[in-house]
Parts: sequence; C-alpha cells; structure tokens
Amino acid sequence: MKSRRNFIKTIGVAGAASLLPISTIANDMAKQKMIHQVYFWLHDKNNTQEFLTEAFPMLGRCKNVGKFIAGVPAATEDREVVDHSFQVSCTIFFDSLEDQLAYQSDPLHLEFIEKYSTMWSTVKVYDIAI
Repeated sequence: MKSRRNFIKTIGVAGAASLLPISTIANDMAKQKMIHQVYFWLHDKNNTQEFLTEAFPMLGRCKNVGKFIAGVPAATEDREVVDHSFQVSCTIFFDSLEDQLAYQSDPLHLEFIEKYSTMWSTVKVYDIAI
C-alpha cells in the first residue's frame, strides 16, 4: 500500500511540474550558474607565456566574469584519456547564462578575439551548467 501511495504522489508531482509555464523554466535556466572552459592550440608554442600574461588578463577583466583562471596543461602522466595537446586554457565562472551571453559581446572579449585570434590554430569551448 505504501509503494502505491508513493507512486501516486510521484505521478502527481510529475504532472504538476509538466504544467509549469515555459517562461518559468526559461527564467530558471537564465539563472543557472555555469563554467566556460576554453582551450587554445597556438600556432607557435613559444607564444604561450605572452598569451598567459598579455592576452588572458583581458578576459578576466570582462564585466560579467565571476572568477577567471588561466593555465597550461598539467604535467600529469600520459594516459589515453588525458589530452595534453593544447598550450593554454582558461576557466571562467558566470553567475548565469545571461552573464555568459553578455560576456560574448563584451568589448574586452571582442578586442581579445580581434587582437589575438591570429595566435591560435584551434580553440575549443566546453560550457558546463553547475
């Protein structure tokens, strides 16, 4: 009898949740905190230090950035699942998806792309909801 009550309770909650307005769900998503991870493969590995000290600080100063971390591949052991092939990366924390969207058009972010995009051959972005 107890499992039947739990089943009915679960179905009731699921049914109620399905009636939530789409705008409520969209608002909750906009408030979702996120991590924006960017990996760069540079044309010239000798530019790594310049990228870390001159290019990356621009991104950290963008208005909507919560926290900014830059680095290079760690000297961990070579394993099939570990990718050490990139030269530099940054991790940026945002308080919402809206903040991340605003960052995309931030003048410093756009200046960074215009000024330094010739230095990289490939860039990969991984966005993570937290």
